Amino acid sequence: MSAYYILAIDQGTTSTRAILFDQDHHIIALDQQEFTQYFPQPGWVEHDAEEIWQTVLTTCQNAIAKSHVDPKLIVGLGISNQRETSILWEKSTGKVLGRAIVWQDRRTAEQCEKLKAENLTHWIQQKTGLLLDPYFSATKIRWMLDHLPGAQQKADNGELAFGTIESFLVWKLTAGKVHVTDVTNASRTLLMNISTRQWDQELLDLFKVPRALLPEIVSNAEKVGETDTGLLGIAIPITGMAGDQQAALVGQACIESGMLKTTLGTGAFLTLNTGKQLIYSSHQLLTTMGYDVKGDIAYVLEGSIFSAGAVLKWLRDELQLVQNVKETEALAQSLSGNDGVYLVPAFTGLGAPYWNPDVRGNLSGITRGTTKAHIVRAALESIAYQLRDVLDAMNKDVVDGIKEIRVDGGLTASAWLLQFIANLLNTPVLLTATQEASCYGASILAAIGAGCFPNLKSATQHWRAVRKFLPSFSAEERNSVYAGWLKAVHQLL
Repeated sequence: MSAYYILAIDQGTTSTRAILFDQDHHIIALDQQEFTQYFPQPGWVEHDAEEIWQTVLTTCQNAIAKSHVDPKLIVGLGISNQRETSILWEKSTGKVLGRAIVWQDRRTAEQCEKLKAENLTHWIQQKTGLLLDPYFSATKIRWMLDHLPGAQQKADNGELAFGTIESFLVWKLTAGKVHVTDVTNASRTLLMNISTRQWDQELLDLFKVPRALLPEIVSNAEKVGETDTGLLGIAIPITGMAGDQQAALVGQACIESGMLKTTLGTGAFLTLNTGKQLIYSSHQLLTTMGYDVKGDIAYVLEGSIFSAGAVLKWLRDELQLVQNVKETEALAQSLSGNDGVYLVPAFTGLGAPYWNPDVRGNLSGITRGTTKAHIVRAALESIAYQLRDVLDAMNKDVVDGIKEIRVDGGLTASAWLLQFIANLLNTPVLLTATQEASCYGASILAAIGAGCFPNLKSATQHWRAVRKFLPSFSAEERNSVYAGWLKAVHQLL
């Protein structure tokens, strides 16, 4: 094939990136924009879907302009997105109803508790692989139908569309011609049957979600439509989509059973490829779709951590203790230990393996001698402790020991954090060559969907690590600091 390019969108929780890749997976141009976060009540998190759409359109236009590439050479567009975030819009006008309810939002905790009281947890897990939690989309949809003016009646009349971010973006990019979702995002709604990979009528009935709201479920690498010519100057085929963690799984070339990656973004996610084996967790982890690429299907076990980069953003924006990740690294290194100071960043509850939406953050062990450096170090350490919680649960669910963790995301700018993770988890940590793993994965899926590669193996053969962090803690050191974390967490539960 002659020279070609792939445009990839990474629509994240706090910002949107658009990256143009060449056929050798090199980044040719990148553009990024942050957007507004809304916190109308404690535990509530919202986005303006139209603002997100404008950041997507602008970053795509800017990336193409910066590249000086002929748009006719762009053979595919891929989308990676924040998952579970839920949007309703009118099919006739495209007008969004209310703000998007973000994955971090906990407003439907009471609804989840009522369903748990009906002993539905196991039944739902067997159908979906997921747990009953406000994190997922189904209860968010129900809340919007109940609380947005006219929403239920419009839904009953077939006038509304639901979508997670990728679905909304495809609708906008195709000028309302295409209403689809990919199988990885669908698997995070509590409405898709994990075995059949289709919407489940019993689940729709349970959550009272009209079938007419829902998009068609498609695979992760196929042409679903084309961008409207008025947006990017040419009709670009939309050929790949996946939720951000599954896209990063592909971007990290974790395409064989037993391979594990973590993405350190706003949240942190440990994702283990279990191949075609559907493993239901007995330790509060999620079973979800890894990918469906040209019939190559993989499931994953995942542990979701709600606050990782969000902790450092809190240090920067609300407390104004630091300006960037590198500054946190220097402060952490200035101390020989944590001196018993622990931060549990349960800003919107705790994710895996606790799944407690009601607890809130706590800083413990402070004394008159506690400094800014202690608080910053506690924030960094909290990310590793949460990963340890998840990895311990994961090791109980799978037979084979996990040999390494491939890592990506914005927090990898801190070598101190990566070394602490290796020490605490007693597992080698491999830093990938690209820190845009989600966007990179989306570009790989789009390239396969556009026919540039026949399969995942050929498309991911360029993956490499640029640095390896080996564990250096003794068992005593490792267990001692982790015991302090467990004590701090269980004070809240």
